[in-house]
Amino acid sequence: MGALDEGHLNLELEIGMKNGFIELAFEHQPETLAIQDAVKLLLQGLGEDVNREGIKKTPFRVAKALREGTRGYKQKVKDYVQSALFPEAGLDEGVGQAGGVGGLVVVRDLDHYSYCESCLLPFHVRCHIGYVPSGKRVLGLSKFSRVTDVFAKRLQEPQRLADDICSALQHWVKPSGVAVVLQCSHIHFPSVDYESLDSLSRNGFVKLLVSSGSGVFEDESSDLWGEFLSFLKFKGVKTQALCRNGGTVKEWCPGVKSSSKFSPEEDPEMVSAVVSILKSLGEDPSRKELIATPTRFLKWMMNFQKANLKMKLNGFNCVKVNGEVKEKRLHCELNIQFWSMCEHHLLPFYGVVHIGYFCAEGSNPNSIASSLIKSIVHFYGFKLQVQERMTRQIAETLSPLVGGDVIVVAEAGHTCMISRGIEKFGSSTATIAVLGRFLSDNSARAAFLDKVHTTTALKTDSISPI
Repeated sequence: MGALDEGHLNLELEIGMKNGFIELAFEHQPETLAIQDAVKLLLQGLGEDVNREGIKKTPFRVAKALREGTRGYKQKVKDYVQSALFPEAGLDEGVGQAGGVGGLVVVRDLDHYSYCESCLLPFHVRCHIGYVPSGKRVLGLSKFSRVTDVFAKRLQEPQRLADDICSALQHWVKPSGVAVVLQCSHIHFPSVDYESLDSLSRNGFVKLLVSSGSGVFEDESSDLWGEFLSFLKFKGVKTQALCRNGGTVKEWCPGVKSSSKFSPEEDPEMVSAVVSILKSLGEDPSRKELIATPTRFLKWMMNFQKANLKMKLNGFNCVKVNGEVKEKRLHCELNIQFWSMCEHHLLPFYGVVHIGYFCAEGSNPNSIASSLIKSIVHFYGFKLQVQERMTRQIAETLSPLVGGDVIVVAEAGHTCMISRGIEKFGSSTATIAVLGRFLSDNSARAAFLDKVHTTTALKTDSISPI
């Protein structure tokens, strides 16, 4: 192959062709490069080494995740709907309602993630749609999820998202009416205050139920709405919590609620970096709903500033009592909630940690206070982390305090597994670290895992927000 041919081939590898126009490969597009530069600045503001192994590719991964998670700005509903309207005859006029005329159709449990416009964190959306076909035409069922995705993959707030979905279906499908109910769940803003974390463990997510209706569903007190909601009750949706007629709870985002309590000193360069990200996603940072977004996002980020927590490790050894070695028994600390941020994508992961260790018979297991164990968990959680490393670090720190025999299990849900396009809803990850006796004593490991299993190992709210 000649030099010119080889150069042409390399050029084709770096760029793509779309609709007859040359399009830069994703990694070379200005928006991607701008987000990468902004993320590097944010990482440096957190005290991180952007060249550290494991984090040096984070700027590109974040750019890819954010642009994937906001792809809806470049999508159009008509591209999905127009080719998926199918003729379907209804019952004879006057006989009843079914098929393509007058019959209620309900599509439930469409899982999506969107990005909160107030703080740039992903929030979970479970969408339920009802519509009454007209004109003897129905919409292919998969397209309801496609239409929802067009609007979910943007910076959003729940009520506007419900209204966008409803109005788009009404406009393009032209049914007698559309009803939309969204179950939305937003991760809390954790605090480095341990007392706040204890409270947070009981209220892991902010939840909101919103609705929107058009056509025959405009009156939410109608019998038709009641029929639609009855189908949701079958699936366990608590419809009594529904915010009706657009009456959504103001400031549902925890970042807005907590903004008055504490605000870190703003770094103008970091604020500008977040503004640059908003622009690169296709948003207008001067839009009133987005003016305070950079500050709120930085408040979340600064929770994980490098080495911003101190750990008080009081001297402790539970192996000896009155100077004598005693028989040891298994002691467990279960369901310690933690919050962390994935260092690969700068997205939250959260869950619970279970810890087992041996105490000498006759010693007081409370002598290694639960608060101390929680402080160790929170210390390693509040960092840019990977779950495997966090689990190991907790075990290694506890080991000398408990005589060397320790087992640690961490269970977590990762928003990076869901919100960046993989969409593995309901998935969770478990990691385990064992030291000392637990390494060789299978019965000890089995006894600990049995306690985890029988003590509601992972609360529903910790992994499944809705």
